[in-house]
Amino acid sequence: MLKKFVLTVPFLVVCLAVVAEDAPAPNDWPKAMKTVKYPSPIDNSMQPAIVHVPEKSKTEAVPLLVTLHSWSGDYTQAAQARTEWAIKHDWALIAPNFRGPNDKPEACGSELAVADIVAAVDYMKKRTKIDADRIYLVGSSGGGYGSMLLAGRHPEIWAGASAWVGISDLKAWHAETAARKLKYAKDLEKSCGGPPGASPEVDEQYRRRSSNTWIVGAASVPLDINHGIHDGHTGSVPCSHSMTAFNLLAEPSKRISSADMQYMLTERKIPESLQAERQDDPLYGKLTVLFRRVSGNARLTLFDGGHSGSDQAALRWLSLQRKGQPADWSVASQETTVQTSEVQQ
Repeated sequence: MLKKFVLTVPFLVVCLAVVAEDAPAPNDWPKAMKTVKYPSPIDNSMQPAIVHVPEKSKTEAVPLLVTLHSWSGDYTQAAQARTEWAIKHDWALIAPNFRGPNDKPEACGSELAVADIVAAVDYMKKRTKIDADRIYLVGSSGGGYGSMLLAGRHPEIWAGASAWVGISDLKAWHAETAARKLKYAKDLEKSCGGPPGASPEVDEQYRRRSSNTWIVGAASVPLDINHGIHDGHTGSVPCSHSMTAFNLLAEPSKRISSADMQYMLTERKIPESLQAERQDDPLYGKLTVLFRRVSGNARLTLFDGGHSGSDQAALRWLSLQRKGQPADWSVASQETTVQTSEVQQ
């Protein structure tokens, strides 16, 4: 009897966690959202998140949106456009904490943080009816970094991922932010155990936690990579991070040359030889698309902006994607009212 009881306890804990009573979401979230705690099996911890479970999901499978907070944020960081979309379109939503701000070893692309995001998806699948062919990932800044990282590390989950102004190379970003005396270099040192070059172990942390290390695994995932061309000057993440991420997925003839990349990074302009590669996209609003290139399931968009983004563009694009199918790069044909905003770092 004792043996049977011991084997049953973990199962009971998981079941109880799934059906535990929800708490209200923070005041700046819609009332339809709830605060929960869900199990993360990697360390048997209970992790906080904010969720939306539409009534429709009681009778039929619905899409799931996983929304990732920014670098210095946590799961309570408001995501108005994303939550409004979920409510309007009957999508389930979860905003996981994945160990909070990226200023500690437990966060910043750690094994714990990655496992927490995967566990958040599993939690929602247990809680309600989720369409496994329509599970989407979106994030900006630190969330854009997380979106590229998870697309590469767990491509089996996602029907599509949209990453905005994200970091792809933590070692490079340490040098860039240290040179500008920004706090993020210290955040990286706290997360990775010191500055790059401090030891082989520290260097391995920078490598393993960087999305560029894993992004080739995302070749089967429709991946929408976006960056403001002025970021890194008026913002904290140079647009070279998105260009290098795209190059790792692109076929050789579609890769951006180092000369063109350097020109765009320093001059904040598109080289004359590339200016024909643009596309009118009304969902970007004032963030005019300056350069757009597609290779397979990956698309790079450079827009006239800084550390900013358009959730409406991200969500509309995600809504077109289906798991196991080639990326759908259709562009909205009609003008629409678009809200764009500076991204919280």
